[in-house]
Amino acid sequence: MRRRVAGPHVPSVPRIAGGGGARYRVPMTQLDPVDLTQKLVRCPSVTPEEGGALRLLEAELAGAGFETARVDRGGVSNLFARWGEKGHPRTFGFNGHTDVVPPGDAEDWARPPFSGDIEGGKLWGRGACDMKSGVAAFVAAAVDFVRDTPPDGAVIVTVTGDEEGDAEHGTRAILDWMEETGEAMSACLVGEPTCPERLGDTLKIGRRGSMTAYLTATGVQGHSAYPHRAKNPVAAMAILAARLAAHELDRGTEHFDPSTLAVTTIDTGNPANNVIPATCRATINIRFNDAHGSADLSAWLRGEADRVAEETGATFSLRTQVSGESFLTPPGPLSDLVSAAVEAETGIRPELSTSGGTSDARFVKDHCPVVEFGLVGQSMHKVDEHVELGDIIRLKAVYRRILEGYFTP
Repeated sequence: MRRRVAGPHVPSVPRIAGGGGARYRVPMTQLDPVDLTQKLVRCPSVTPEEGGALRLLEAELAGAGFETARVDRGGVSNLFARWGEKGHPRTFGFNGHTDVVPPGDAEDWARPPFSGDIEGGKLWGRGACDMKSGVAAFVAAAVDFVRDTPPDGAVIVTVTGDEEGDAEHGTRAILDWMEETGEAMSACLVGEPTCPERLGDTLKIGRRGSMTAYLTATGVQGHSAYPHRAKNPVAAMAILAARLAAHELDRGTEHFDPSTLAVTTIDTGNPANNVIPATCRATINIRFNDAHGSADLSAWLRGEADRVAEETGATFSLRTQVSGESFLTPPGPLSDLVSAAVEAETGIRPELSTSGGTSDARFVKDHCPVVEFGLVGQSMHKVDEHVELGDIIRLKAVYRRILEGYFTP
């Protein structure tokens, strides 16, 4: 690891930035999160390419006195940075990612997808919303906070390049490395976009679990004119899929909506209309709340498949892939701290939610208490992805206030 000491304190001189009719003032002593977002968007960091994004952040953090380390694993680039004493009992962490999904056909975009253009009060480009603006906001907040009011404690920043991919060698790799080297966070905020409509409306205190089941039904191939001489796996799979789709997993729990199950594919790969195929495959996706674990859901799927097998004569194989178990950070000091900061900066008391898909918080929750708060996510993964400039500024202010509140005696 290396440590670089920040340069001399520069007197505060307002800097005017922006374009396309949008202008805002940033003191010269403060790190501009809009400018940093623009630079990050211009890094073509499509998973798992680093694209220069982590090098940019490492230089910024090291220049502010953070000790930094690259925690690369499995062809994935990751960054760890800490200001303050290693192992301090009051260590607040931020987590995010700079990898982005592919932009698709660049011709479909009104502006080049990695332009970082500013126009109409918005910053445009792949990753502007999900989630380079969030990373820029918490890096800027952390840098300014430790420069202006060095806390009695430590601040950690972790950024991965593998959140949009398989997520095997991203935040997991960072947390494994932290355990091996004695690094630890006492609380963490993940800066994913969490707000459906307005900045401030939603704070995530947990996430549903996610698992995918891959089912294969095997029968006996035969001529469609003589179905009694065959065992049709398509019919067997149709029965099983219908039963699974009709089943009510639960009616929700105190902090979670009802679990959901969706049949996403049924396929035989059979080009002949007069042949009963030997196999049929289906894929099932389940998003489950804290009434379930992936193990008991797998057992339930196996039992339902066995019943259909007994009725039809087909056999079933089952393979499951678990993206993460459900988890909850119960409402308490951490969510209260973040909610108060959000309300102070936006005027909105956020709803405590567990809705949506998965995030890297599913890994952080095994390390320390974790919540998620970030920007409005309406444009993420879309063509012409964008973010409001004012929201980036306000998000940095929220994160700064969270740090101030956390380290106030």
